[in-house]
Amino acid sequence: MAIYAISDLHLPAGNDKPMDIFGEHWENHFERIKADWISRVKEDDIVLLPGDLSWAMRLEDAIQDLNAIGSLPGKKIITRGNHDYWWSSIGRVRDKLSGNTFALQNDAIVMDGYVFSGTRGWILPTDEVEEDDKRIFRREVKRLTMSLDCARRLSPEGTLICMLHYPPLYDNMRSTEVTEVLRVYRCSHVVYGHLHGSALCGAFRGVHEGICYHQVSCDGLNFKIHTVIE
Repeated sequence: MAIYAISDLHLPAGNDKPMDIFGEHWENHFERIKADWISRVKEDDIVLLPGDLSWAMRLEDAIQDLNAIGSLPGKKIITRGNHDYWWSSIGRVRDKLSGNTFALQNDAIVMDGYVFSGTRGWILPTDEVEEDDKRIFRREVKRLTMSLDCARRLSPEGTLICMLHYPPLYDNMRSTEVTEVLRVYRCSHVVYGHLHGSALCGAFRGVHEGICYHQVSCDGLNFKIHTVIE
């Protein structure tokens, strides 16, 4: 059993927003992701998708995209991104999922000896960040703590993998309130997305304070899934 991750699929909710408007490298991006996914992922593997799955504005309009993800091999775990406006109540979202797909929101799940948790996250606070963004960030830290609390209740000593959409740290900013929470709860791996284009240059990938961080935005992976654990 292997664990993979990929984020920011930005599926088009029908054909309303094809991604090649952001550059030629996005042309047929989901077909390329699917080809790599199908060639590598087995049914007992796990694929983590930390946010920005669909451009849909309503849950009903996201079903086609969710079904496309659900039809792929493996057990899929999803969390919300900042563009997942279709994500309504967690009960309604879970009711629409198919194909061995599971959604996390302020909670956790144990699967194949691993425990998975996560939340969306938000912009890391600096002197330049607006007060409203700092307020949202503090709320997201509380939600992360709730999710990790749940994870440790489910599996006090299990290998803990956390999913975040926003970066919990940067290459030049490695100690943050989020990394401290992740350290306290003894996370082993963290997968995150959100960054695209030139912003990927500032991403941190590697081990910090005993935690392995994986940046998994699909364009940064050349539209191939990333191996977290083989």
